[in-house]
Amino acid sequence: MTSTDALVVMKSGRIVADIHASNFTLQSRHILFSASKSVTAVVAGILHGEGLLDPDAPVPAYVPELGSSAYADARVRDVLDMRVSLDFEETYQDPRSDFARYRRAGLLEPAVPGQAQQTLIEFLSSLRKGTGEHNAGFRYASPNSDVLGLVLERASGQRFADLVTTRLWQPLGAKQDAYVTVDLAGSARSGGGICMSSRDLARIGELMRLGGAVDGRRIVPEAWVRDVATGTPSGQWHAGKLADWLPGGCYRNKWYQRRAGSAAFFALGIHGQWLYVDPAAEMVVAKFSSQPEPVCDDTKRLNLMLFHRLAAML
Repeated sequence: MTSTDALVVMKSGRIVADIHASNFTLQSRHILFSASKSVTAVVAGILHGEGLLDPDAPVPAYVPELGSSAYADARVRDVLDMRVSLDFEETYQDPRSDFARYRRAGLLEPAVPGQAQQTLIEFLSSLRKGTGEHNAGFRYASPNSDVLGLVLERASGQRFADLVTTRLWQPLGAKQDAYVTVDLAGSARSGGGICMSSRDLARIGELMRLGGAVDGRRIVPEAWVRDVATGTPSGQWHAGKLADWLPGGCYRNKWYQRRAGSAAFFALGIHGQWLYVDPAAEMVVAKFSSQPEPVCDDTKRLNLMLFHRLAAML
């Protein structure tokens, strides 16, 4: 019913369930889609801990090319918490929308004959500010996370793939190579193009459950992980359509907080990609899926029910 490709459940750091579809192996890599945003934000936390990233700095301080776009007066913090005022809607079914243009720039959709192919940074530079000011409320927009990837590259002086490799992948002890899709200019799709194995995704969840350390080695600042799990953005929480399936929830540093009596937090991508961390239950769940619809609130509720019951069982 949820078109599962792989499901890995960890309890207290040990794998207790590892289920794969017939066409999926331990070595198979799966695209995370928007769960990529949460991985990118983990790297942001690492750079913040190194003193290389200031969340309160304006975006153009790192990426001057965005100085005449909607991001001209946005802070990195606005990007992290999806609080950028942006004239943009994620309309998956409209081939004429800005969202379709965004997908073409990231090479998720074929080019339109007779139209010049934009790069990601060209597309991002073309976006205009919406009504209202930044940091007025939650407004989900995937381009924000590609902006974050560019910010991290400029802050570190490394290409995105090298940055993730040296700061996260190798210290984590990941077992399989990961990769990230790119645009025509080679810019990484940090907002949706990261691909990895299910067990390595679970390892990232375990890193977050343990407060940013693995085997006694600090990788992510503990304060950053605590902020991911419990921090509340300034201003009122405006969930919009998300309130239908996550009532009372929150979004911080590109991770969702379940709240409503639960300390769990999670990463989520279209077509059913999940990384669910429940510190109270000492449980991590990584789930890959190939759901036919990109977004289905009923299926999200079903998955959340599954994770809640697993936590109770374990």
